Amino acid sequence: MTSPVSDVSADVSAVQARIAAIAAQTSALSVQSSSGSSFANELSDASATTASSDVLVAGDGSAGGSVSGDSVVADAKRYLGIPYVWGGESTSGMDCSGLVQKTFGDLGIKLPRTAAEQQQVGTPVASLADAQPGDLLFFGKPAYHVAIYAGNNQLIESPEPGKTVHETAIYQTPTSISRIVGSAVDPGTSATTGRSAAQLEAAGMNTAVAAYAPQFAAAEQQYGLPTGMLAAVAQQESGGNAHAVSSAGAEGLMQLMPSTAAGAGVNAFDPDQAIFAAAKILHSDLSKFHNSVPLALAAYNAGAGAVEQYGGIPPYSQTENYVRDITAMMARGA
Repeated sequence: MTSPVSDVSADVSAVQARIAAIAAQTSALSVQSSSGSSFANELSDASATTASSDVLVAGDGSAGGSVSGDSVVADAKRYLGIPYVWGGESTSGMDCSGLVQKTFGDLGIKLPRTAAEQQQVGTPVASLADAQPGDLLFFGKPAYHVAIYAGNNQLIESPEPGKTVHETAIYQTPTSISRIVGSAVDPGTSATTGRSAAQLEAAGMNTAVAAYAPQFAAAEQQYGLPTGMLAAVAQQESGGNAHAVSSAGAEGLMQLMPSTAAGAGVNAFDPDQAIFAAAKILHSDLSKFHNSVPLALAAYNAGAGAVEQYGGIPPYSQTENYVRDITAMMARGA
């Protein structure tokens, strides 16, 4: 079960932590696609990484709520023909993640610099069938290449030395897909309507978890959480057992530690109270970690301090599996 989570009563503050850069590149890895083109490896060293104070993403300001996927695609098309330059992020030349960072930056949304870092932000999308224009397509885990989905099975990318930014048909199945624009809603809006019990069950939740569908929907709307997040956490934490107690002492449907529940003034064994307390925790962690769903989930499981210490998902197999399983359930219900 879960380790102690962050205290609900803590103030939400702007944390300057950034996701650690991938270790220095050891070789010029390239991947051959079915069309015969290859990508230069973009596992970057510090010289291609922005300062931590510049790493912000949609959801920490007003821009993310008003930017559409179509506007992302339209902006990316402005750079068609720009030559590939490793580490580049301007009209003189740009690499794949530089194109992504520049495009979103033009629209007021700041992203991390490397493809591997960008892979950790946004909301997971289940498959290409569910992708929308403006979503990010990642290849490899950690990603060595990123492209912008343009719709109609097309992508926009800066692929490799000797080539330019271009639009082309998708030639390889992405390892993962993330939605930056519209990945979460601002608190107080009604942009999320939640999922019904039947929809939660179809996404892999059991009937015990699905029974709380109205409470999950209300809490997600109040705290601006991605739809389906709370149900997936409940499924992973307790399997819907409102009386569960872990070996570490975490309690109830959302597996709150007694100190966390006490600080929030809630009864961990009361499902309604526990759901809203968990929503507040996740909202706080999304704010701390620049709206990154994987990092907020890692913080819920291992603690925000561990995420800050490692500059990303802590290298604990339990936490890595936890994040993977929950994001998979969220994606299935998208």
